[in-house]
Amino acid sequence: MRLFTLMLIGLLGALQPAAVCLAETDGESRPNILIAISDDQSFPYAGAYGDAAIETPAFDRVAKAGVLFRSAFTPAPGCSPMRAAFLTGREIWMIREAGTHASTFPRDLPVFPEQLASAGYHVGMTGKGWGPGRAVGWPHNPAGRGYQSKKMKSPPGISGNDYAANFADFLSQRDASQPFCFWFGGHEPHRTFKRGIGTENEIDLTKIHVPSFLPDCPEVRQDLADYLFEIQWFDSHLQRMLDQLEERGELENTLVIVTSDNGMAFPRAKANLYEYGIHMPLAVSWPRKIPGGQINEELVSLTDITRSIFAAAKVKPLQEEQLVGIDLLPRLSQVNQKRSPLRTGVFSGRERHSSSRFRSLGYPCRCVRSNNYLYIRNFKPERYPAGTPQKYSSAVFDEAGRLVSSKLGPPHGGYHDIDACPTMDWMIKNRDRSDVTRFFQLAVQRRPAEELFDIRNDPGCLNNLINEDEFQSVRDEHRAMMDRYLKRTGDLRVVDPQAAEVWETYPRVSGLRWFPKPDWATETPERVPKQEWLDERRPRQE
Repeated sequence: MRLFTLMLIGLLGALQPAAVCLAETDGESRPNILIAISDDQSFPYAGAYGDAAIETPAFDRVAKAGVLFRSAFTPAPGCSPMRAAFLTGREIWMIREAGTHASTFPRDLPVFPEQLASAGYHVGMTGKGWGPGRAVGWPHNPAGRGYQSKKMKSPPGISGNDYAANFADFLSQRDASQPFCFWFGGHEPHRTFKRGIGTENEIDLTKIHVPSFLPDCPEVRQDLADYLFEIQWFDSHLQRMLDQLEERGELENTLVIVTSDNGMAFPRAKANLYEYGIHMPLAVSWPRKIPGGQINEELVSLTDITRSIFAAAKVKPLQEEQLVGIDLLPRLSQVNQKRSPLRTGVFSGRERHSSSRFRSLGYPCRCVRSNNYLYIRNFKPERYPAGTPQKYSSAVFDEAGRLVSSKLGPPHGGYHDIDACPTMDWMIKNRDRSDVTRFFQLAVQRRPAEELFDIRNDPGCLNNLINEDEFQSVRDEHRAMMDRYLKRTGDLRVVDPQAAEVWETYPRVSGLRWFPKPDWATETPERVPKQEWLDERRPRQE
């Protein structure tokens, strides 16, 4: 007979809802939970996926011990909105300020680390938790209390955080009877990379998989090699953590989750809803409960992992009706049962990424990825997706917000929704070459209101099929699928487009850039959102 134990959390603070978490036990100890999240890593860059240029023994070890997911997707192609969605188990359009980049994290949003801590788990994190942004009113990062004191010598461009040593510190502070939940947030492979570090560490340029949306040239291959080395650095720390658990005899009852937040920091990947921006590596193991050697082809959202963490820990989520994911554990633990498909489509979206256009306006878009197709809706196609090509190098405004003096920076210097990198520099320099022009334009030019790609034949998302006659039924099916889901989950971009301008009122707490006023803003000034937060930060006349 099952034993149910009510654990009263009490009030979580004036800004949090008073609630009771239900922790349920069935005579077995609850699992430990180790979450490893790299920073900017696309599928399929891991050894377990067959990439011949990279060595990821820790990721491969988890995949072999449990499940290798081949169709896992992030709820957002940028770090802070994805991490907020993952922590809350909600879509970005359901979590207000936390759903955009470099803003704030409302204290009343429940997150799984805090709920597990209230249910008796020892909770902590090292490296990058939620961010960038400001977690106002939180006692620590929403991902957990930080363990950051242990440092190590590292190559240029790579964090000196000794993640694995900090994990050992965390374990040493745990009560022997406590299960733990630990968040390992690597800063790798986020840029910048040390140029040449890949080949310095024997990554073979000839074995590198160059995505079809990038030019295949020595400069890009070298940049990719440097990216691969940083993934390997992240993986080496995970390997040390797994070894620690094995030495302690705790690996068998640890749910290990290894994934990334969003795609690789290259043009047309990170901060884009294309395949290399949203398709994530994912491996999950729990030897006590999940049979090993599984390969899962089902469409999975990383919000499913959030739901599964609650299920594994036997904790009833606060505001459970707001969680959008599906508990994967029954499907993973009973591999031979016939079942209906998990879902027909998985969703992702973005609002503002960097400060990359007039008034730091975002580039709102949503997508649905089915087994064979990717459908994208761009809500503001008049805006540049990667950033307005030219920005001001200096600008001064008067008290009324009028531009008093300014100086334009170089052409093609405003693409700040693409992380600065050698690949982009090379593409800008060689943009007029016949073999480069299309790659460059696809990365930076304006996009239509709708896009549709045949992922099986075009994983690089190069050929938009939205107006092709033979794909009209596919287009209509995906349009309807998106509309139903966005309405059901309350996305203002569909439910109330005028009210959706609230996204532009959420302050960006990181640095700002200034851009010329676009034609659409001059011709239709009523379409320029009110942004008191930005007006307060303009550079003013002395």
